[in-house]
Amino acid sequence: MTPRFPSSLRAMRPLAAAMFCGAVLLGAVTSAQATVNPPIYMSHGVEYMSGGIGSDEAQLMETVSPRWPATFEFAIKDHKGADFAANVHVTVRDGSGTALLDNVVSGGPFMVARLDPGNYTVEARIGSQVLKQELRVPQGAPAKATFVWPAGTDMASAGTRTVQ
Repeated sequence: MTPRFPSSLRAMRPLAAAMFCGAVLLGAVTSAQATVNPPIYMSHGVEYMSGGIGSDEAQLMETVSPRWPATFEFAIKDHKGADFAANVHVTVRDGSGTALLDNVVSGGPFMVARLDPGNYTVEARIGSQVLKQELRVPQGAPAKATFVWPAGTDMASAGTRTVQ
């Protein structure tokens, strides 16, 4: 036995079908525009990822950084504000001086790394200007190091983006 629907409901079938197709199309378009994770690289057994060029990718890096043991942020600051820096050469050494990340290049102002708990020395270089910091990665919690170069840093070797 086929159910009989009132004529007012039968008239709505084309509308319902159109709405369903529209929802499927919208989902496909939204998925196509989603931000793609930057690639994950490995150096001496340590995974790392860098990025943050453009607001969508910067938001993505800020969202994923608490899930990585170590986060590094790079900027160049003057009296007007700060520019995010990219193409920063990064070296991370463990407590015995062994380079775990050895002169890897950050493709954006953010870099995350899967470092084991411990103490590290981090060097970040733009052109000939090197900044160095100690970083302690605790068990079960993320650590962050921010590197800010002064205005006049050799920006010919660095990509920059204004902080908003």
